[in-house]
Amino acid sequence: MTFELGVYSFGNTPPAADGGPGNTAQAIRDVLEAVHVAEEVGLDFFGFGEHHTPSMPMPSPTSLVNAAAASTQRIGLGTAVTVLSTDDPLRVFEQLATAAAIAPGRVEAVAGRGSSDITFGLFDLDVRNYDMLYSSKLDLLRTVNASDRVTWSGPHRRRPLTDAMIVPRPEQPLKIWLGTGGSPESVGRAAELGLPMFLGILGGTVDHWAQYGHAYRDAWAQMEHPTEAADIAVAVHGFVAADDRAAKATYLDYELRMFATGAAEAGRPGFPVTGRGSNYEAGGMVFAGGPDEIADRILHLHSLLGHSRQILQMDVGGMPHATYLQAIELLGTEVLPQIRKELGTP
Repeated sequence: MTFELGVYSFGNTPPAADGGPGNTAQAIRDVLEAVHVAEEVGLDFFGFGEHHTPSMPMPSPTSLVNAAAASTQRIGLGTAVTVLSTDDPLRVFEQLATAAAIAPGRVEAVAGRGSSDITFGLFDLDVRNYDMLYSSKLDLLRTVNASDRVTWSGPHRRRPLTDAMIVPRPEQPLKIWLGTGGSPESVGRAAELGLPMFLGILGGTVDHWAQYGHAYRDAWAQMEHPTEAADIAVAVHGFVAADDRAAKATYLDYELRMFATGAAEAGRPGFPVTGRGSNYEAGGMVFAGGPDEIADRILHLHSLLGHSRQILQMDVGGMPHATYLQAIELLGTEVLPQIRKELGTP
């Protein structure tokens, strides 16, 4: 299995020079520039997350997938994640199928429940229906991905679909990952449905997350799915700079700003985020460092988890765009070649 390395973003709005609100429109343009740099330096994948806040203004990841599909030639593209619980699965499919028509074979989707409840009130949905909405909408998304004519009914729709034609159709079905922050229920659901598993990771240890890989594959085998179809991708916080200590200090500063800003935007009291620095030093799941260290740590995780893709969120907390682009360049030109050489992949 080929190992892929890439980047993902929720958008990143640098503060204005006077300390006031930043330009969220510019943040969107910056994301598209980052995709082009990622492709130029040979990275395999760029993922577009979903957030609805001024600091991370990416409410429509499928729109960015389409924009990137039209302006790139090789790099894989996808949502990371689409908050399916509060979106319409038919529209999600139609938008991604449109991107797949523009960029055949390069478009995927990660369908998740969402890490917060902010979108439920925004789109007039009841957060008490959190799991029902996700389960029902995921079933419909998988159904429409498998067939152009859909007859389907489920609890999130008032009216059933009867022989509904859904177009455009990609030349091959979209790869749909089940996105999870690591709940045992989601791991089991991915295996039960025969879906690849996308782990969104903010902390913890390598050994801890390796257990999720074992649990997923054990459950997969019990369902008697083809062994080779089991697949795991990992999304982590991380940053690359020429110097290990500078990389860690830079990223920790902007990551702390991200946590503080996110709490304020959500109307929650700020709380001290502890242990992030020691997580770096202990080789945990925050991948910040120089190219050699990051390559070694990705390879170590791969040896335990057996994942096929790892993507890093590097543009956090109003980080200057130029700093972010430099990190992408190092990831592609310095980290990726080491990984490919060690794994013996082209």
